[in-house]
Formats: sequence, structure tokens, C-alpha cells
Amino acid sequence: MNKLKNSGQAAHPLLWTVGVLVAAGAALAGYLVFAPGPTAFAQGKPVALAEYHDKDPTGVPDELKSASLVERGEYLTRAADCAACHTAKGGIPFAGGRAFVLPFGTLYSTNITPDAETGIGNYTDANFLDAVHKGVGRGNTKLYPAMPYASYTYMSDADALAIKAYLLTLKPVHAPVPQNTLTFPFNQRSLMSIWSAMFNPDKRFEPNVERDAAWNRGAYLVEAMGHCGECHTPRNLAFALNNRQKFAGTVQAGWRAYNITPDRSSGVGAWSDADLLHYLSTGHADGRGTASGPMGEAVDESLKYLKPGDLQAMVAYLRTVAGIATGDLPEPRAAPAAASFAEEAGPHSNLSGKAVYEGACAGCHGWSGISPVIPPATLTGTRSVNDATATNVAQVIIRGGERHAEPGPSNMPAFGSTYSDSEIASVANFVTARFGAKASDLTADEVAKLRALD
Repeated sequence: MNKLKNSGQAAHPLLWTVGVLVAAGAALAGYLVFAPGPTAFAQGKPVALAEYHDKDPTGVPDELKSASLVERGEYLTRAADCAACHTAKGGIPFAGGRAFVLPFGTLYSTNITPDAETGIGNYTDANFLDAVHKGVGRGNTKLYPAMPYASYTYMSDADALAIKAYLLTLKPVHAPVPQNTLTFPFNQRSLMSIWSAMFNPDKRFEPNVERDAAWNRGAYLVEAMGHCGECHTPRNLAFALNNRQKFAGTVQAGWRAYNITPDRSSGVGAWSDADLLHYLSTGHADGRGTASGPMGEAVDESLKYLKPGDLQAMVAYLRTVAGIATGDLPEPRAAPAAASFAEEAGPHSNLSGKAVYEGACAGCHGWSGISPVIPPATLTGTRSVNDATATNVAQVIIRGGERHAEPGPSNMPAFGSTYSDSEIASVANFVTARFGAKASDLTADEVAKLRALD
């Protein structure tokens, strides 16, 4: 009996220790997986839209208040950037079929034209709201969160239905969606119900009564409509947005979506409001950079169509987000390089990169990094050449980029079919070493992986 009693006494501390470890592990897992909502950082008092007595932050700007439902829907469709994801490369707008290459397979966007069989022609208002707010499509099909319904859930019913009204005026396109090629268990759509229960709050935008009308309008446009966090906010272990690192930047579809917090070195804290407004409306800001890849699409398909007041509200909101330093992004080098390569004491050993740059790049970008042709081609001060991963530099070399920023259009040719993986790696490394704060060490294998994402 004494032996049993003694062993029982010894077991109590062990069980207590195990219990503490399990609880600590559960708390850590909960911290890593569950994060605050997108506007929780602002604290204050959110209220239901019906209880908010200042200017309504939803809907269209004042200039369009008297427009028809369809015209308002067109503006909101632009604000929600629907075309970018629902249009295949070279395809018919809104007919879907765009491929999203993910680590666990390829996902294709859906057809949202009014075709009754393959599009949304037979969607009721309730069907459409379920898709936008809950990620539930026709026939109770669970949508993957590549459709950003966890952000769109904050969109008002009226705005979502205005978008539907506009989409139903488009020409119907019969376009069946290609079969997804996701691996197990990601090909199990039923699991999206669990994901949604955990990470989709399924509630509409709540204005903060302790913030002004411009802030609330900006919050609505950034979070509910523009869903900026879907690209610029890192994700947690369950692929939901980690708002503890809100807007700190991450890699999406092979492009780096940069830090857009007010941190001065690695974010946009050093940008003036005029810089940000010009970048959002044209895709370019002198001495800051030119939008390419998904950000270029966001400008071309969405942001450049927004009214100046809405863009100003977005900037006002972004300025209030907590600044977060991104450790591998140094403050951009602002000083131009030497006017000629011979005068430069930098990476002379990278002869391959220098040769490619001299033959294909120097004519537009210059040896100093200050373009002799047009401002959007200036490299000095831009974030991408001050990113030691050189991800976006390589992507632009491979795929090119067309911009329509002031003072005139520019077209960066695609060199993916002209140069080998090793040559692209070499010239990317040359560019970051010559014009950036820290040289990159991109490899041919890494370029090949970027190329394969097309």
C-alpha cells in the first residue's frame, strides 16, 4: 500500500507538468494560428453600420452617388479588383481560367460572366452573397480562399449586389473552369468548411466611432474592397492572414509583395503622401519604384480607376498601421552609381551580368541607375533593386512589364526567352550590387523556379 501511495504521489507532479506543457502548447498553437481582425490594431469602438452616424464609409464616392446601380457596380467591381483574378492571361475579361500555381498544386479562377451554365447567370442574390461573404458557390460548392472571401466578408450587402448587377450586364461567356490539380488533402473542398469556420468571421464592416470618416472610408477600401492584406500580409500555419504582421510583406505567386507599413527603412514610412498617391494611381513614384507583376495588375485593373478622394482615404488609413521592420530589406540606397562602369569600384568580377546589362539594359536604365529615357526606368532608390533576394528584379527580366505612368508610357521587354537562367541570375545580381544597398546571390536554379510559375 505504501508503495502504491508513494507512486501515486509521484505521479501528481508528472501529470501536472504534462498538463502545463499541453496547455502551453495549445496556447502557442492558438497564438500562431489565430490572429486579430484586420482593423483591431486601431482599438477604438467598432459599431454596426446602421449605428454609425457619420458619413457612410461604404458604397461609392460622392461623385457617383447619383449614378445608376450598374454604374456604381462597375466602380465597386474595379475597387474590388475582380478582373485581375477572374481573367486568364490573354483571355476574355471575367471569364475565369486564370491559373494560380501554389506549393500544393494549381488552382483556377471561376467564370463570373452571366453564362447560366458555367458562370453566375443563375445566381440569386443570396447565392452571390454566399460566395462573396462565405466562400460558398453554386450547389454548396466550397470555394478556396484564393477567392479572398475572408476579406470580402466585410463588404456590405448593397455593394456586393451592385457588383452582381454590373457583372450581369456583361456578355455571357461559356467557359468551363479547368480542373484544379491540387494534391491531397488540399483537393478536399469539404475541408474549406473547417477553414472558414476558423478564419472567416462572416460579418460586415464595422466603422470605428473613434476614427474620422476618411479613416473609415480608407479602412473599408483597403480591407474589404481592395483586400490589400491578401498579398501584403504574411500568412499563418493554416494559410490565413497573420495580422500581427499586418502589411509586413510576403511572397505571392513568385513575386515579393513588399512591406507597406510606415516603417521608414523597410516600409513606406519615408514616402510622402504624394509619392503614395502617385504610385497607387499610376503605378510609379519617382525615386521609389514602378509597379510590376501582381501590383502592376492591381494598378491597371483597379487602383487607377478610383477617385482621388478614395485614394487619399486609403493613404490616410495606411499611415495609421503599426510600422514593422523587415529584417532583410535595408533602407534603399538613394545615391546613383557612377556614370560609367569603368569608374565604378563595385562588382567587376560579375562579368557575365555586366555584359548582359551593357547589351540589354544600360540604354534605358543607364549606368548610374538614373534613366536617360524616362523616369519609370530609373533604378536608383527603388525597393526591388534594394531587395537582396532579387526576386522581383528577376521576375521583371523574365516577364517584362508595361506601365502607363506619367510623363508617358514605358515598356520593359521580356527577356525570359532571350537569356538563360544563369544569365538572368547574373544580371539580377549585377543590378542589386551596382544600384542597391546589398548585393543579391540569386542562382540559376532559383531563376528556373520563378520561370516555371508562368
